[in-house]
Amino acid sequence: MAGFIEGIYIASQGGATAERVGEAEALGGRGLEGDRYSEGTGHWSRFGIRACEVTLVEAEDLEAMEGEAGVSVMDGEHRRNVVTRGIDLDDLRRKRFRIGEAVFEYQKPCSICRHVERLTEPGMTEALKGRGGICARVVEGRKIREGDPIIVL
Repeated sequence: MAGFIEGIYIASQGGATAERVGEAEALGGRGLEGDRYSEGTGHWSRFGIRACEVTLVEAEDLEAMEGEAGVSVMDGEHRRNVVTRGIDLDDLRRKRFRIGEAVFEYQKPCSICRHVERLTEPGMTEALKGRGGICARVVEGRKIREGDPIIVL
């Protein structure tokens, strides 16, 4: 079974609550329309630095984090844009992949910082270590939707 998108989250600016949306427009070279990274208002978007365009995390890792660390991450508290299921995101390293109509390229693992813990709850930074997901660049922008398959190109 191929991996698929379980959830899509957008936060309008750094520190804003991540809201679940059923679909989003991936904008080439920017990120998801309306999201803090695309708009340049995210925590790591200041001073012209854009660390990530789109962030992805595995649902299986989120479930393990809740069970092991007792932190709440299933409702956007993970601060990632896209929640996947059924795919090991490390397998996307050095690859391009399609989600829905858009094409992405693996950039790097997501860095974990204390900022996420300040926005959520104690223990979040530690819980995300080793399972914080990945950063991806939007190569070809188009619409992505919950349920879309993830296809390695």
